[in-house]
Order: sequence, then structure tokens, then C-alpha cells
Amino acid sequence: MRTALYRARRRLRRTGVDYFRGDGADWWAFAALALAVPLLVLLNILVPDWAPPTALVLPVLAGALLLRPGTLVLLYAAAAAGLITESLVHTGERVASPQPEAYAHGVTPGAALVVGAVGVAGLLVAQFRRRIGVPWRGGSTMLFDLRERIRVQGRVPQLPDGWHTDTALRPAGGQSFSGDFMVAARTGPVLEVVLADVSGKGMDAGSRALLLSGAFGGLLGSLPAHDFLPAANGYLLRQDWEEGFATAVHLVLDLDTGEYELLSAGHLPGMHRLAGAGHWEVKEAEGPLLGVYDGAKFEGVRGTLGPGDVLMLCTDGMVEIPGRDLGEGMDRLMGEADRLVATIPAAGRPGAAVRLIDSVAKHVNDDRAVLLVWRR
Repeated sequence: MRTALYRARRRLRRTGVDYFRGDGADWWAFAALALAVPLLVLLNILVPDWAPPTALVLPVLAGALLLRPGTLVLLYAAAAAGLITESLVHTGERVASPQPEAYAHGVTPGAALVVGAVGVAGLLVAQFRRRIGVPWRGGSTMLFDLRERIRVQGRVPQLPDGWHTDTALRPAGGQSFSGDFMVAARTGPVLEVVLADVSGKGMDAGSRALLLSGAFGGLLGSLPAHDFLPAANGYLLRQDWEEGFATAVHLVLDLDTGEYELLSAGHLPGMHRLAGAGHWEVKEAEGPLLGVYDGAKFEGVRGTLGPGDVLMLCTDGMVEIPGRDLGEGMDRLMGEADRLVATIPAAGRPGAAVRLIDSVAKHVNDDRAVLLVWRR
């Protein structure tokens, strides 16, 4: 008996896993929903005040999410039969009532219309899911996985003692997908980080950012540093998008010496705060936008992060102010960074990037991203 129970449990678990991956049969979901229909019909007959005819919307709506179109039609037939049964029963009760005009229950044309409209909408959704080949159970999971993979790619690898980073990314409109993204890789003592901004914002740029983040993540660390942006530029050109340009800044940092190089493709300059001098230096590298023309050249700018220094990279959503010069926005950002980053002990700096977005660009309707690197 123990063996039989074990096999049954394994079979049930395998069936559930296959179903939620979109591979299994939907018979058990159909059986549960088909049984719910007569139950709701019975409740409507016995306690019509608590179970109105429109309660049949519940299994119809659940079926639109759980069932394939062919099985869904069978459920709709059961729901239609339930409505007919309710109508016949309540009509009979009304006729048998001593005061037929006072009888308040029954299936009204409006109730039937509501159930039918939900059924049509559900069938369209089910057919669309089937056409794209992604069941709802896997579709939402796939989008969640894609979003999490972008975040994982953007995590800076573990750094040696004395080095710290903090990042924050906030899409426009509070959405989950952004046209701004970051990828990072470490090879021995060399840390490489790319902060990119795809044309457009929010969901409009999210699909292109998904594709580019995967491509950039594969290129980063597998090519010499000076070959990365040309390779990324060639990749964008091959996509042949109507709105296919992007900006990017590529940081190459030697964690042993603190020496770094910034290479830019039409991106905002980097900002380096010198702890000894107590002021910021703007590090502006030269290079065209990615995806504009072939054979683009990218010239880097070098610097050295000493103890206490901070390097800040960001996207244009952090500094663009309508009607004002870009330099004014950068000055404002560096001033706020002085207060939030430079004056806070290193142990208290995690979360500084989020606070920086909140203080400078909280209500900006654009994608925003910040990277802070400091050396203790």
C-alpha cells in the first residue's frame, strides 16, 4: 500500500507540474469547473438571494484562464444549460406563486447578457493564448522570469574588500519593464559594467531591452574591452529596428589599482568625486549612439578611484529637466549625491542609489537608473 500511495502521489505531482507548465491535460480543471456549474444552479434555486444567475460568471471566467478553447466550449455549454435550468425553475415557481407579480427571482436578459459577454471575452483570450503557444500558467511565469533574469544580469559580482557598489533602476510609470538596464561581469581583478538606455521608455522599450540585455550580457567579458561597443553597435544594426538606437556607457575597472576607463556610446558622462579635493569631475568619453551607422569608433576616458572616491553613472531620466540645460540637471544630481553619498559613512551607503532617485527624479515620467561605485 505504501508503494501504491507513493506512485499515486508522484503521478499527481507530475500531472500538476505538467499542467502548470502548459504540457498536461486540462481534464481535471474542466471536471472541477463543470461540477461547479450544477452546484451554483442548485444554490440559485435554493437561496437565490445569495447565488444570483450571474454567479455562473465565476466558472466561465476561471475556465477562460485554465482551459483550452475546445474544452472551454464544453464548459460554456454546461453554463448555458445551467442558465436554462434556472430560468425554467424560476418561471415555474413564479407561475405557481399566489402572487406572480411579487416574485422577484429569475434569469433576466441582462444576467444572460453578462454571462454571455464574459464567455465571449474568455474564448477570445483562450484562442489568443493558443495562437501564441503560451498558456496563462506559463505566460505570466515567463515574464516574471525574464524580469528577474534582467535583474540578475545587472547585479554586480562580489567585489574584494574595500570596494562597494549600489544600483537602482526604476521604470517609467511604475511598470515592471524598463528601457534602461545594466549588465556586469568580473574577470579576475577587472570589473566590467555596462549601463544602457534603449530608445523609448517603459513597456515600449522593454521588449528591446530584454533582447539587448541578453546579447550584451553574452558579449561582456568575452571580448576585449575596446571591442565591446563596436560589437554591440553591429548587433543593433543587424536588428534593423525602426527605432533601434541606444546609448550605453561601459566601465572597465581594475580592482587592484583603482584605475578605470569609461567608453561611451552617446551616453551621459560619468561623474567622479575626488575625496581629497572634495569636488566632482565630469568624465566625458566620445562615441556615437549604438545602432546608427556601421564602423563607429569609441574613444575612452581614464581615471583612478582612490580611497574615499565615488564614481557615479546614470541614465538621462536622472538629469533631464524640461526647458533646462542638461548640465543643470547634472549639477543638481552631483549636489544631491554629495549629501546622500559622499557625506555618509561607507557602512551606511547601501540604498543610496534608491534615495538618490527619490530625491532627484521621483516623479519623472522616464526610466531612471543609477550606478554608484566607491572605494573605501
